[in-house]
Amino acid sequence: MMRVLLFDIDGTLVHAGGAGRRALERALRAHLGELNGAVTELRLDGMTDRLIVREAMVALGREFEEAACDRILASYVEYLRVEIASPGYRVLPGIGELLPALRRRGALVGLCTGNVVDGARVKLGRGGIDSFFEWGAGAVAGFGGDGEARERIVEAALARAGRRLGRAVRPAEVLVVGDTPRDVEAARRAGVPVLGVATGRYGVEELLACGADRVLPDLGGPEVADLLLAGAA
Repeated sequence: MMRVLLFDIDGTLVHAGGAGRRALERALRAHLGELNGAVTELRLDGMTDRLIVREAMVALGREFEEAACDRILASYVEYLRVEIASPGYRVLPGIGELLPALRRRGALVGLCTGNVVDGARVKLGRGGIDSFFEWGAGAVAGFGGDGEARERIVEAALARAGRRLGRAVRPAEVLVVGDTPRDVEAARRAGVPVLGVATGRYGVEELLACGADRVLPDLGGPEVADLLLAGAA
């Protein structure tokens, strides 16, 4: 059975050292003026980039407009290219060994992320792991541009995996790997198994409590590839 593995980025593959929030705040200020602390309390974990911008605009008392959101996100990516150089950036434990192992063993590896495409490339490129993911028309991925709701991201990734394989993808063939309750909930709504990884803000027990099939403290160790390819059961 073909195994389709869909990875979240922030808190799962890399820790961006706050670069995303800093870039977002710069983009919002550039287009909307001073923030006056209006977005400080937003919990960004697991949110799509478009939803983050919507929530930020609401917090600032602005009416949401798609065109304005597009402009803000374009600026965000440019600021991110600068902010990602932060010394706080790191590839998370085990990822540097896991991705090559999955490639050698023929898994169909993709992304399931709230990041817009260009933002995803910047974050993964900083750690030298972007080459393990395809970015063209045949990419197996769901991105933040596919919809604001996280489950739309999963559905987009499944549809692209199906086109790549030339057939419908069965949920049992897929495993979403993520670090937030939003990752877990979105995978569940799409009927897909999910492996939680406690390398972000949420611990093992929290991710189990919100419905993850299994949770690991991190993705380090030679046994993790076997676990993912078996479906994390």
